[in-house]
Amino acid sequence: MFRGLLSFSSMTMISRVLGLVRDMAINSAFGANAATDAFWVAFRIPNFMRRLFAEGSFSTAFVPVFTEVKEKRPHAELKELMARVSGTLGGVLLLVTALGLIFAPEVTVLFSPGALDEPKKFELTVELLRLTFPFLLFVSLTALSGGALNSFHRFGLPALTPVILNLCMIAGALWLSRLLQTPILALGWAILAAGILQLLFQLPALRGLDLLTLPRWGWSHPQVRKIMRLMVPTLFGSSVAQINLLLDTVIASLLIAGSQSWLSQADRFLELPLGVFGVALGTVILPSLSRHHVTTDRAGFSRALDWGLRTTLLIAVPAMFGLMLLAGPLVATLFQHGRFTAFDTHMATLSITALSFGLPAFALVKVLLPAFYSRQDTRTPVRAGVASLVANMAFNVLFVALLFALWATPAQKQAPWLQALAQVPGLHMALGMASALAGYINLGLLWRWLKRAGVYERQPGWARHALRLAVACTAMVAVLLLGRWLWPDWTTVPTLTRVWHLAVLVGAGGLTYGVALFAMGFRLRELRGI
Repeated sequence: MFRGLLSFSSMTMISRVLGLVRDMAINSAFGANAATDAFWVAFRIPNFMRRLFAEGSFSTAFVPVFTEVKEKRPHAELKELMARVSGTLGGVLLLVTALGLIFAPEVTVLFSPGALDEPKKFELTVELLRLTFPFLLFVSLTALSGGALNSFHRFGLPALTPVILNLCMIAGALWLSRLLQTPILALGWAILAAGILQLLFQLPALRGLDLLTLPRWGWSHPQVRKIMRLMVPTLFGSSVAQINLLLDTVIASLLIAGSQSWLSQADRFLELPLGVFGVALGTVILPSLSRHHVTTDRAGFSRALDWGLRTTLLIAVPAMFGLMLLAGPLVATLFQHGRFTAFDTHMATLSITALSFGLPAFALVKVLLPAFYSRQDTRTPVRAGVASLVANMAFNVLFVALLFALWATPAQKQAPWLQALAQVPGLHMALGMASALAGYINLGLLWRWLKRAGVYERQPGWARHALRLAVACTAMVAVLLLGRWLWPDWTTVPTLTRVWHLAVLVGAGGLTYGVALFAMGFRLRELRGI
């Protein structure tokens, strides 16, 4: 699992770094305005459905069933399962994609009601949605092939695949946008091309495993029906964070112009630690937990899950503190160029600071969910997911109202409420605060029900692990606070100054954390302990 984690994480790191370059290119070319808001809404809808159906409910249902057939049945049955699943998934998503293209205006109204007040922005969002929606079909089939490769412990190639999307979007922002009458449409065309290229990229690896076969309809196939039966509950359980993000999109459409873009910046910064480590751990651990469950190895199951939890905390907790303290310097250094202003930097910093508070919860949920899905228990996470979803909706309303009461001027408070919301900058911070708290509710409920199930026994050494983590994080925070005190200004100093200041802060913070951790007795062999 550790080798798989290194393979997956290293490839994902390349993708996430290119993701930052992608956002730098988009911000420099377009800034944060109504056009970029339209794009992020149009991209977020199919991207949400991709994470919900493809990487969320489908993958968590498919991998345990695929692993079971792989371990117990002949290869011919495994190949038949691939054909039936790809045919059924492709057929269903082809219909969904067609409906999405036909009813794009209605979908836009549903997810971005605030755009109705601006006809040009609404029309642009619809046009972009029709370009981006087919991405769902291609990327879902890519997720299917990636799940099969992961089951054979081929983690690197699926993790590298998203690089194609980032490269296409960078080319769209810097090259194609200059050739089009409506420049932002270049990003829509880039996403469509990336969906096709990502699927083609993985096909040779499937052929190498003798799993590349023509899709066949398999609605009545017993294993396909089992996957579908497991999928239904996981639609909520595995993707609560994505549903919360989409709810945030709806509310953000009612706020000041630019809010969608600033929230997207926060999501991008969290994607780095979440993708490189949280998602990586969940992806690597799911086949192993499934194998331990199939072979009734309860001790191995506990050791694998314990390893995942400890490793997650080693990364997620310092990442949370690092993002909260360095949000402003990171945004100013990476994004404050071209049409992205100092005001945009301040607004993006608010959402990153709020959302990063929930990073440990988001990451730990990624590790806990496979503990349920590997045992083909897809119902329990639904209960936690629904509770978290309801809490997020309530927190959204509560925190938006609270920040409005604190920040709105007397004149704004006298205006109609929806009109006033669109005039007060910074209210999008409330959405990040709500998502973070909802994440901890989801984590707490999953942990409670996992203990009640009696399938996990905590391994020795947790007290020592927690002490090391606390001391190392305290030392790192002290160094970062000192750096922020020495260099308080990040929006007006030259770009080169920002770069070397940020490099010093990140290097000093990371080095302090590592040295303190090792000084407290931590050794790398502990990551390979199982």
